[in-house]
Amino acid sequence: MRTLGYNQPLYILPFDHRGSFETKMFGWHGDLTPAQTAEIAAAKQVIYDGFKAAITAGAPKEKGGILVDEQFGAAILRDAAANGFATACPAEKSGQEEFDFEYGDDFAEHIEAFHPTFCKVLVRYNPQGEGALNQRQTARLKQLSDYLHSKSESRFMFELLVPAEKAQMEQLKGDKKAYDLELRPKLMVQTIEELQDVGVEPDVWKIEGLDRREDCEAIVSAAHRAGRDKVGCIILGRGEDDKKVREWLTTAAGVKGFIGFAVGRTDFWEPLVNLRAKRTTRQAAVEEIARRYREFVGIFEKARPL
Repeated sequence: MRTLGYNQPLYILPFDHRGSFETKMFGWHGDLTPAQTAEIAAAKQVIYDGFKAAITAGAPKEKGGILVDEQFGAAILRDAAANGFATACPAEKSGQEEFDFEYGDDFAEHIEAFHPTFCKVLVRYNPQGEGALNQRQTARLKQLSDYLHSKSESRFMFELLVPAEKAQMEQLKGDKKAYDLELRPKLMVQTIEELQDVGVEPDVWKIEGLDRREDCEAIVSAAHRAGRDKVGCIILGRGEDDKKVREWLTTAAGVKGFIGFAVGRTDFWEPLVNLRAKRTTRQAAVEEIARRYREFVGIFEKARPL
C-alpha cells in the first residue's frame, strides 16, 4: 500500500467537461454523430495546445497537469502521458446529480487503459441532503477508493460540490452569497469527515472557491485529520469570472496544504467561443489560453508561503 496523499504543487487545466460542451458550447442534444464527436475533440485539442504552449513559455512542467475525459480526449491523454505531464481522467457520468460510474462495472478497465496520474470524481454531496442518495453515492465511492488504493497506480482526486438544499436556502432567504460564505464551508468540512469515516480516502480534494482564509484552513485541517497529513487540496474556479478566480487563488495559496488549483472554463471558454464564432484564429486562441493559464500559475506561486 502506498502512502495516502499527494502534496506536491499541482496546477491543473481541467477540460473534462462533456455535457456542457455538447449543449452550451455546441448547442447539440441527444446522441452525437462521429463528426460531432470529432469536432468536440478538436476543440479540446486547442485547449491542450494552449497548455503545452504555456509550458513551452515557462510554466513549470513538473507542477502542471491536465484533466480531460476519455470520450473526447483519449488521444490527448496518451500524448500528455508520453510528454511526461501529470494527467487526470474522470470516472463519473457527466451532468448527473447522483455520482455513478461512466463505464459502470468496467470502471477499472478504463482507468488502467490510460493509467492517469489521478482518477478524478465529481460528486455533489450535501450532508443535510437525502440520506439514501448519500448512502448510494458513498458505497460507489468506497468501491473506487478501495480499488485505487489497492490495485491501481492512479491516485484518487475528489471534486466536492456541496449544492444547497431547499431548506438551507429558505433559512438564508434565498441568498446564494450567504450560503457560500456562511454555510457551505462548514458543510464541506462535515462532508469530508463523513466520507473519511466510511473509508473514502482521496489523495487530493478539489475544493470550490472559498472567500476566507480561515475556511481554507478548516478544510485543510479536515483533509489532514487523523494522520492524513500528506493529503493535498486544490482550489477550483467553478466557471467564475477572472476577478473572483484570482481572489480564490490568492486566498487558498496562502494556506499550507493547498497545493494548487484547477481552473478550466475561466481559462478556455471565451477563447473557444471566439474561435467558433470566427472572431479569432486558432493560434490566437491557443496563445490566449496559454496566457491565462500562466497568469493563474503566477498568482498562485506569488501568494504561496515560502
